[in-house]
Amino acid sequence: MGSSSSLLTDTFGRHHNYLRISLTEKCNLRCTYCMPAEGVSLSPSKHLMTADELYEIAALFVQQGVNKIRLTGGEPLVRKDFPQILEKLATLPVALTLTTNAILVDRFISHFAAAGLKKINVSLDTLNAQRFQKITLKDNFKQVKKNLKLLQAEGFEIKINVVLIKDVNDDEIIDFIQWTAHEPYNIRFIEFMPFDGNNWERSKTVGLQEIQEQISCHFGLDQVIPLTSAPNDTAKTFKIKGFKGAYGIISTVTNPFCDSCNRLRLTANGKLRSCLFSEEELDLLTALRAGKPIEPIISKVVNQKKAIRAGLEAPTNFEDPAHHSKNRSMIRIGG
Repeated sequence: MGSSSSLLTDTFGRHHNYLRISLTEKCNLRCTYCMPAEGVSLSPSKHLMTADELYEIAALFVQQGVNKIRLTGGEPLVRKDFPQILEKLATLPVALTLTTNAILVDRFISHFAAAGLKKINVSLDTLNAQRFQKITLKDNFKQVKKNLKLLQAEGFEIKINVVLIKDVNDDEIIDFIQWTAHEPYNIRFIEFMPFDGNNWERSKTVGLQEIQEQISCHFGLDQVIPLTSAPNDTAKTFKIKGFKGAYGIISTVTNPFCDSCNRLRLTANGKLRSCLFSEEELDLLTALRAGKPIEPIISKVVNQKKAIRAGLEAPTNFEDPAHHSKNRSMIRIGG
Protein backbone atom coordinates (compact mmCIF):
# COMPACT_ATOMS: atom_id res chain seq x y z
CA MET A 1 0.00 0.00 0.00
CA GLY A 2 1.10 3.55 -0.60
CA SER A 3 2.52 5.47 2.31
CA SER A 4 0.79 8.43 3.92
CA SER A 5 1.52 11.75 2.25
CA SER A 6 1.06 15.37 3.25
CA LEU A 7 -0.26 15.99 -0.27
CA LEU A 8 -3.51 14.26 0.70
CA THR A 9 -3.80 15.71 4.22
CA ASP A 10 -6.06 18.75 4.53
CA THR A 11 -5.84 21.73 6.87
CA PHE A 12 -7.98 19.89 9.45
CA GLY A 13 -5.56 16.96 9.63
CA ARG A 14 -7.78 14.58 7.66
CA HIS A 15 -5.79 12.21 5.46
CA HIS A 16 -7.55 11.13 2.29
CA ASN A 17 -6.78 7.50 1.54
CA TYR A 18 -10.02 6.75 -0.33
CA LEU A 19 -10.60 7.77 -3.97
CA ARG A 20 -13.96 7.39 -5.68
CA ILE A 21 -13.62 7.33 -9.47
CA SER A 22 -16.57 7.83 -11.80
CA LEU A 23 -16.02 5.88 -15.01
CA THR A 24 -18.92 7.36 -16.96
CA GLU A 25 -21.77 9.86 -16.79
CA LYS A 26 -24.07 7.41 -18.58
CA CYS A 27 -26.54 5.08 -16.89
CA ASN A 28 -29.05 2.45 -17.98
CA LEU A 29 -31.55 3.70 -15.37
CA ARG A 30 -33.08 7.17 -14.96
CA CYS A 31 -33.64 7.57 -11.22
CA THR A 32 -34.98 11.10 -10.80
CA TYR A 33 -33.06 11.83 -7.58
CA CYS A 34 -29.86 11.20 -9.55
CA MET A 35 -30.73 12.49 -13.02
CA PRO A 36 -32.98 15.47 -13.79
CA ALA A 37 -36.23 14.51 -15.55
CA GLU A 38 -35.13 16.38 -18.69
CA GLY A 39 -31.82 14.49 -18.75
CA VAL A 40 -28.33 15.96 -18.62
CA SER A 41 -25.79 17.28 -21.09
CA LEU A 42 -23.09 14.63 -21.11
CA SER A 43 -19.43 15.42 -21.54
CA PRO A 44 -18.17 14.65 -25.08
CA SER A 45 -16.29 11.34 -25.14
CA LYS A 46 -13.00 13.08 -25.98
CA HIS A 47 -13.28 14.95 -22.66
CA LEU A 48 -13.50 11.73 -20.62
CA MET A 49 -10.52 9.94 -19.13
CA THR A 50 -9.24 7.05 -21.20
CA ALA A 51 -8.39 3.79 -19.46
CA ASP A 52 -4.68 4.70 -19.55
CA GLU A 53 -5.27 8.21 -18.21
CA LEU A 54 -7.50 6.93 -15.46
CA TYR A 55 -4.84 4.42 -14.44
CA GLU A 56 -2.08 7.04 -14.48
CA ILE A 57 -4.03 9.36 -12.20
CA ALA A 58 -5.07 6.52 -9.89
CA ALA A 59 -1.48 5.26 -9.65
CA LEU A 60 -0.30 8.69 -8.53
CA PHE A 61 -2.94 8.78 -5.80
CA VAL A 62 -1.90 5.31 -4.63
CA GLN A 63 1.72 6.46 -4.47
CA GLN A 64 0.56 9.29 -2.21
CA GLY A 65 -1.29 7.01 0.21
CA VAL A 66 -4.65 6.04 -1.28
CA ASN A 67 -5.37 2.41 -0.41
CA LYS A 68 -9.03 2.15 -1.43
CA ILE A 69 -10.61 2.93 -4.79
CA ARG A 70 -14.33 2.70 -5.51
CA LEU A 71 -15.52 2.63 -9.11
CA THR A 72 -18.80 4.43 -9.71
CA GLY A 73 -20.79 6.10 -12.48
CA GLY A 74 -23.39 6.83 -13.80
CA GLU A 75 -23.38 3.08 -14.10
CA PRO A 76 -19.75 1.93 -14.35
CA LEU A 77 -20.61 -1.34 -16.09
CA VAL A 78 -22.00 0.42 -19.17
CA ARG A 79 -18.51 1.60 -20.05
CA LYS A 80 -17.31 -0.63 -22.91
CA ASP A 81 -13.72 -0.83 -21.68
CA PHE A 82 -14.68 -1.60 -18.06
CA PRO A 83 -12.81 -4.97 -18.09
CA GLN A 84 -9.61 -3.25 -19.25
CA ILE A 85 -9.95 -0.51 -16.63
CA LEU A 86 -10.50 -3.07 -13.89
CA GLU A 87 -7.56 -5.18 -15.05
CA LYS A 88 -5.24 -2.16 -14.99
CA LEU A 89 -6.36 -0.96 -11.56
CA ALA A 90 -6.02 -4.48 -10.15
CA THR A 91 -2.24 -4.19 -10.61
CA LEU A 92 -2.14 -1.41 -8.01
CA PRO A 93 -1.67 -2.22 -4.30
CA VAL A 94 -5.15 -1.02 -3.44
CA ALA A 95 -8.53 -2.42 -2.33
CA LEU A 96 -10.98 -2.16 -5.22
CA THR A 97 -14.72 -1.80 -4.69
CA LEU A 98 -17.66 -1.07 -6.96
CA THR A 99 -21.06 0.62 -6.84
CA THR A 100 -23.52 -0.64 -9.45
CA ASN A 101 -27.23 -1.01 -10.11
CA ALA A 102 -26.46 -4.71 -10.78
CA ILE A 103 -28.30 -4.92 -14.10
CA LEU A 104 -25.15 -6.02 -15.98
CA VAL A 105 -23.38 -7.83 -13.13
CA ASP A 106 -23.76 -11.29 -14.68
CA ARG A 107 -21.62 -10.20 -17.65
CA PHE A 108 -18.68 -9.15 -15.50
CA ILE A 109 -18.57 -11.49 -12.52
CA SER A 110 -15.52 -13.33 -13.85
CA HIS A 111 -13.71 -10.00 -14.26
CA PHE A 112 -14.54 -9.08 -10.64
CA ALA A 113 -13.03 -12.34 -9.43
CA ALA A 114 -9.90 -11.99 -11.57
CA ALA A 115 -9.31 -8.48 -10.18
CA GLY A 116 -9.80 -9.57 -6.57
CA LEU A 117 -12.85 -7.33 -6.24
CA LYS A 118 -15.08 -8.88 -3.57
CA LYS A 119 -17.08 -5.97 -2.10
CA ILE A 120 -19.93 -4.56 -4.14
CA ASN A 121 -22.55 -1.93 -3.34
CA VAL A 122 -25.83 -2.37 -5.19
CA SER A 123 -28.20 0.57 -5.57
CA LEU A 124 -31.77 -0.65 -5.00
CA ASP A 125 -34.39 1.73 -3.63
CA THR A 126 -37.40 -0.58 -3.48
CA LEU A 127 -38.37 -4.24 -3.15
CA ASN A 128 -41.51 -3.69 -5.22
CA ALA A 129 -41.30 -4.31 -8.98
CA GLN A 130 -43.90 -1.70 -9.92
CA ARG A 131 -42.31 0.93 -7.70
CA PHE A 132 -38.90 0.08 -9.14
CA GLN A 133 -40.20 0.95 -12.59
CA LYS A 134 -41.71 4.19 -11.29
CA ILE A 135 -38.45 5.28 -9.60
CA THR A 136 -36.03 4.18 -12.33
CA LEU A 137 -38.30 4.48 -15.40
CA LYS A 138 -37.01 1.03 -16.41
CA ASP A 139 -38.25 -2.54 -16.02
CA ASN A 140 -35.15 -4.33 -14.71
CA PHE A 141 -36.25 -5.37 -11.22
CA LYS A 142 -36.15 -9.14 -11.87
CA GLN A 143 -32.68 -8.88 -13.40
CA VAL A 144 -31.36 -6.97 -10.39
CA LYS A 145 -32.78 -9.53 -7.95
CA LYS A 146 -31.36 -12.37 -10.07
CA ASN A 147 -27.90 -10.80 -10.10
CA LEU A 148 -28.01 -10.20 -6.35
CA LYS A 149 -28.51 -13.93 -5.91
CA LEU A 150 -25.62 -14.57 -8.30
CA LEU A 151 -23.30 -12.28 -6.36
CA GLN A 152 -24.33 -13.93 -3.12
CA ALA A 153 -23.76 -17.42 -4.53
CA GLU A 154 -20.27 -16.40 -5.67
CA GLY A 155 -19.35 -15.17 -2.18
CA PHE A 156 -19.33 -11.40 -2.72
CA GLU A 157 -19.83 -9.08 0.25
CA ILE A 158 -22.93 -7.08 -0.66
CA LYS A 159 -24.24 -3.75 0.58
CA ILE A 160 -27.60 -2.50 -0.64
CA ASN A 161 -27.80 1.29 -1.03
CA VAL A 162 -31.32 2.62 -0.46
CA VAL A 163 -31.95 6.34 -1.00
CA LEU A 164 -34.94 7.11 1.22
CA ILE A 165 -37.41 9.77 0.09
CA LYS A 166 -40.45 10.74 2.12
CA ASP A 167 -43.70 9.41 0.64
CA VAL A 168 -41.79 7.57 -2.09
CA ASN A 169 -40.20 4.55 -0.42
CA ASP A 170 -39.97 5.30 3.32
CA ASP A 171 -42.79 2.81 3.90
CA GLU A 172 -40.35 0.01 2.95
CA ILE A 173 -37.85 0.51 5.77
CA ILE A 174 -39.19 -2.48 7.70
CA ASP A 175 -39.38 -4.60 4.53
CA PHE A 176 -35.69 -3.98 3.86
CA ILE A 177 -34.76 -4.80 7.45
CA GLN A 178 -36.88 -7.96 7.33
CA TRP A 179 -34.96 -8.98 4.20
CA THR A 180 -31.82 -9.26 6.35
CA ALA A 181 -33.43 -11.92 8.55
CA HIS A 182 -32.43 -14.67 6.11
CA GLU A 183 -30.04 -12.88 3.72
CA PRO A 184 -26.54 -11.65 4.69
CA TYR A 185 -27.04 -8.24 3.07
CA ASN A 186 -25.97 -4.98 4.67
CA ILE A 187 -28.76 -2.50 3.96
CA ARG A 188 -27.65 1.15 3.96
CA PHE A 189 -30.35 3.78 4.21
CA ILE A 190 -29.11 7.02 2.63
CA GLU A 191 -30.71 10.40 3.15
CA PHE A 192 -32.02 12.15 0.04
CA MET A 193 -29.45 14.84 -0.87
CA PRO A 194 -29.75 18.00 -2.99
CA PHE A 195 -28.27 18.14 -6.49
CA ASP A 196 -28.99 20.01 -9.67
CA GLY A 197 -32.42 19.17 -11.06
CA ASN A 198 -33.59 16.61 -8.47
CA ASN A 199 -36.24 18.83 -6.83
CA TRP A 200 -34.80 18.32 -3.36
CA GLU A 201 -36.74 19.62 -0.38
CA ARG A 202 -35.83 19.27 3.27
CA SER A 203 -39.27 17.79 3.96
CA LYS A 204 -38.44 14.86 1.68
CA THR A 205 -35.52 13.64 3.81
CA VAL A 206 -35.91 10.74 6.23
CA GLY A 207 -33.43 11.18 9.07
CA LEU A 208 -31.60 8.79 11.37
CA GLN A 209 -33.91 9.33 14.33
CA GLU A 210 -37.05 8.70 12.29
CA ILE A 211 -35.60 5.53 10.78
CA GLN A 212 -34.53 4.19 14.16
CA GLU A 213 -37.92 4.97 15.69
CA GLN A 214 -39.67 2.97 12.98
CA ILE A 215 -37.32 0.02 13.42
CA SER A 216 -37.43 0.07 17.23
CA CYS A 217 -41.22 0.29 17.30
CA HIS A 218 -41.54 -2.67 14.95
CA PHE A 219 -38.87 -5.02 16.28
CA GLY A 220 -38.48 -3.73 19.85
CA LEU A 221 -35.70 -1.50 21.13
CA ASP A 222 -34.03 -4.42 22.89
CA GLN A 223 -33.70 -6.27 19.57
CA VAL A 224 -31.66 -3.50 17.88
CA ILE A 225 -27.94 -4.14 18.37
CA PRO A 226 -25.45 -1.30 17.64
CA LEU A 227 -22.38 -2.50 15.73
CA THR A 228 -18.88 -1.08 15.81
CA SER A 229 -18.25 1.06 12.76
CA ALA A 230 -14.98 0.91 10.90
CA PRO A 231 -12.70 3.97 10.97
CA ASN A 232 -13.93 6.67 8.55
CA ASP A 233 -17.20 4.79 8.03
CA THR A 234 -20.05 6.95 6.77
CA ALA A 235 -22.80 4.77 8.26
CA LYS A 236 -23.97 4.15 11.81
CA THR A 237 -24.53 0.41 11.75
CA PHE A 238 -26.92 -1.94 13.54
CA LYS A 239 -28.51 -5.34 13.25
CA ILE A 240 -31.62 -7.06 14.56
CA LYS A 241 -30.84 -9.78 17.05
CA GLY A 242 -30.67 -13.14 15.32
CA PHE A 243 -30.77 -11.74 11.78
CA LYS A 244 -28.14 -12.77 9.23
CA GLY A 245 -27.65 -9.31 7.77
CA ALA A 246 -27.30 -5.80 9.16
CA TYR A 247 -28.24 -2.24 8.33
CA GLY A 248 -26.67 1.18 8.44
CA ILE A 249 -27.85 4.78 8.22
CA ILE A 250 -25.96 7.42 6.25
CA SER A 251 -27.32 10.73 7.51
CA THR A 252 -25.42 13.23 5.40
CA VAL A 253 -27.98 16.00 5.82
CA THR A 254 -29.24 15.65 9.39
CA ASN A 255 -26.19 14.16 11.11
CA PRO A 256 -22.99 14.70 9.05
CA PHE A 257 -19.81 12.70 9.62
CA CYS A 258 -17.34 15.15 8.09
CA ASP A 259 -14.82 15.14 10.93
CA SER A 260 -13.53 11.74 9.79
CA CYS A 261 -13.92 12.20 6.03
CA ASN A 262 -11.17 10.50 4.06
CA ARG A 263 -12.70 10.63 0.56
CA LEU A 264 -11.91 12.47 -2.66
CA ARG A 265 -13.92 12.18 -5.89
CA LEU A 266 -12.64 12.04 -9.45
CA THR A 267 -15.30 12.65 -12.09
CA ALA A 268 -15.39 10.84 -15.43
CA ASN A 269 -14.09 13.96 -17.18
CA GLY A 270 -11.10 14.20 -14.87
CA LYS A 271 -12.22 16.83 -12.36
CA LEU A 272 -11.23 16.40 -8.72
CA ARG A 273 -13.76 17.24 -6.00
CA SER A 274 -13.14 17.33 -2.26
CA CYS A 275 -16.79 16.86 -1.27
CA LEU A 276 -20.04 15.57 -2.73
CA PHE A 277 -21.66 18.93 -1.96
CA SER A 278 -18.89 21.08 -3.38
CA GLU A 279 -19.59 23.33 -6.35
CA GLU A 280 -15.84 23.67 -6.80
CA GLU A 281 -13.74 21.18 -8.75
CA LEU A 282 -10.35 21.40 -10.43
CA ASP A 283 -9.27 19.86 -13.72
CA LEU A 284 -6.62 17.13 -13.51
CA LEU A 285 -7.13 15.71 -16.99
CA THR A 286 -6.27 18.83 -19.01
CA ALA A 287 -3.05 19.26 -17.04
CA LEU A 288 -2.19 15.58 -17.48
CA ARG A 289 -2.71 15.76 -21.23
CA ALA A 290 -0.53 18.87 -21.40
CA GLY A 291 2.28 17.03 -19.65
CA LYS A 292 2.04 19.21 -16.56
CA PRO A 293 2.30 17.89 -12.99
CA ILE A 294 -1.09 17.36 -11.36
CA GLU A 295 0.19 17.25 -7.77
CA PRO A 296 -0.19 21.04 -7.26
CA ILE A 297 -3.82 20.80 -8.41
CA ILE A 298 -4.50 17.91 -6.04
CA SER A 299 -2.91 19.84 -3.20
CA LYS A 300 -5.09 22.86 -3.91
CA VAL A 301 -8.28 20.78 -3.87
CA VAL A 302 -7.32 19.07 -0.62
CA ASN A 303 -6.29 22.29 1.12
CA GLN A 304 -9.46 24.10 0.09
CA LYS A 305 -11.67 21.40 1.62
CA LYS A 306 -14.07 22.83 4.17
CA ALA A 307 -14.63 21.39 7.65
CA ILE A 308 -18.24 20.39 6.98
CA ARG A 309 -20.11 19.64 3.73
CA ALA A 310 -18.33 22.16 1.51
CA GLY A 311 -19.35 24.96 3.88
CA LEU A 312 -22.96 23.88 4.39
CA GLU A 313 -22.43 23.69 8.13
CA ALA A 314 -25.98 24.20 9.41
CA PRO A 315 -29.15 22.35 8.39
CA THR A 316 -30.66 25.72 7.49
CA ASN A 317 -28.06 26.12 4.72
CA PHE A 318 -30.00 23.52 2.77
CA GLU A 319 -33.18 25.58 2.76
CA ASP A 320 -31.67 28.07 0.30
CA PRO A 321 -31.48 26.51 -3.19
CA ALA A 322 -28.64 28.88 -4.03
CA HIS A 323 -26.39 26.75 -1.81
CA HIS A 324 -26.84 23.58 -3.84
CA SER A 325 -28.62 24.28 -7.14
CA LYS A 326 -25.29 24.95 -8.92
CA ASN A 327 -23.89 21.57 -7.92
CA ARG A 328 -23.69 18.97 -10.67
CA SER A 329 -26.50 16.46 -10.95
CA MET A 330 -25.58 13.28 -9.07
CA ILE A 331 -25.11 11.24 -12.23
CA ARG A 332 -22.34 13.60 -13.38
CA ILE A 333 -20.49 13.51 -10.06
CA GLY A 334 -20.38 9.81 -9.35
CA GLY A 335 -22.18 7.84 -6.67
